[in-house]
Amino acid sequence: MTMTNDATLMRLEQVAKVFPNGTVALRGVDLAIEQGKVHGLLGANGAGKSTLIKILSGAFSATGGQIFWKNAAVQWTTPKEVKAMGVATIHQHIPVVPTLSVLENVFLDEDRGWRRSGSSRRRLDELFTRVGYWLDPDALVNDLSIGQRQMVAIFQAVGSGAELIVMDEPTASLATDEREVVYRTVRRLAKVENKAILFVSHFLDEVMALTDCVTILRDGQAVMRAETADLDEARIAEAIVGRQIVAMVRAEHKRLPDAAPVVLELRNLASPGKLAPFSFKLKAGEVLGVAGLLGSGRSELMHAIFRADRDATGEVLVTGRAIPRSTAAAVKAGIALVPEDRVDQGLIPAFEIWRNTTLPALNGVSAGNCLPLREREIERATEAIQRLKIKAQSPDILVTELSGGNAQKVTIGKWLFSDAKVFLLDEPTAGIDIGAKADILRLVRDLAATGMVIVVVSSEFEELLAVADRIIVMRDGQCIAERAAHETTEHELVLLAGGQSAINPSAAATSPQPNGE
Repeated sequence: MTMTNDATLMRLEQVAKVFPNGTVALRGVDLAIEQGKVHGLLGANGAGKSTLIKILSGAFSATGGQIFWKNAAVQWTTPKEVKAMGVATIHQHIPVVPTLSVLENVFLDEDRGWRRSGSSRRRLDELFTRVGYWLDPDALVNDLSIGQRQMVAIFQAVGSGAELIVMDEPTASLATDEREVVYRTVRRLAKVENKAILFVSHFLDEVMALTDCVTILRDGQAVMRAETADLDEARIAEAIVGRQIVAMVRAEHKRLPDAAPVVLELRNLASPGKLAPFSFKLKAGEVLGVAGLLGSGRSELMHAIFRADRDATGEVLVTGRAIPRSTAAAVKAGIALVPEDRVDQGLIPAFEIWRNTTLPALNGVSAGNCLPLREREIERATEAIQRLKIKAQSPDILVTELSGGNAQKVTIGKWLFSDAKVFLLDEPTAGIDIGAKADILRLVRDLAATGMVIVVVSSEFEELLAVADRIIVMRDGQCIAERAAHETTEHELVLLAGGQSAINPSAAATSPQPNGE
């Protein structure tokens, strides 16, 4: 049972969540949140943080345990009940309406009658003064920066009169100066206004600097609760990672032949406000892992390589030839992208497996390179199903009817019959089961063995260690370190991504240069 004192505002005892399909998300979590303190909540992807936050916000109901508010047992069924009690949640995807003004957003949950009252502006000005941050009340949120939108969400929470504010990764997408504004606001809310703050973050340096205490979740359980002053980043990283069994044996370290040709080269590839300049070369058969946390610039790097970033500068070369700033040119040159959002960006949901599979290379299934032949498309899709072990009764199945893992295999499979030389895989195993993960990671190795270059982004650093030859670590759009995969650990990668400059500073690199180049 969690120890409490008079300052405890909310207490969780053995809170559990089992979904109808049998998935166990929380196995009995104890947590005590005190007034006037910033309580950090940490854990790896899949540890249970998101589920716990949804329970606290009223989006999910717990299936076991008890929640206490001011020492009284409570139970709620809707987010509205939670807000009325005094809990406000600022979700990772900033909950604001872009077509409304700052003023309208801040008081969005109130009755519409307030809009005709001049008191609303006075209340907003009072909020600005309390927090020490000012915005134009009439500015459309759509015209604000990400950091300013985050502040609008904070004003919403404070303006609601909430005593507990849950912040889910509030700085993940912010620039350094915008983060400082959030830090200052969080400290003021806790120390001056005596609010309780539950602060969810992957950034270990900000957790150390900002929080009073931390709880770490792993595999649906709270495995550590400690005062921040008694911890260091190494202990936190060890608790997050735990003594997990590596699901896949690491790829054997291989030294690429000196004569192996350079397939992909970046020359000062950059994007204003997104990416610092990147320059590196990858040889045939090489797998580069990209480690970093949400907002570190991982996906932006992939999009820039794929020539999808119109603002990008610098050069991308495939087999020595510069690629124009066009996704069509990138595909023609042999670059394939499997995006993080497979539903909206990687597949056409209204199409069957066979239509999705043949899209990037219709000339190979067309008569006279003009008219696609369904019979050939079906044959190719059938081959992809067999090769990738896609669980589907036939190629005629809509991709929306597939499980997450099988749908992801289709997004990869559609490139296997193209002239791809470079595979860009952005979170290829996110949200899929362990069996499908193993299949995809084995496929990465197999593709590399044929001489392809693979660049793979993953939040699961264990997976990068399993398949990559080298790993670069990103933060704030920069490469802050490079490691040979066989010379690093998940523990070190967590530390680096979380803000520690390097365990061995002399080993860190500002720009990856593979194989001594």
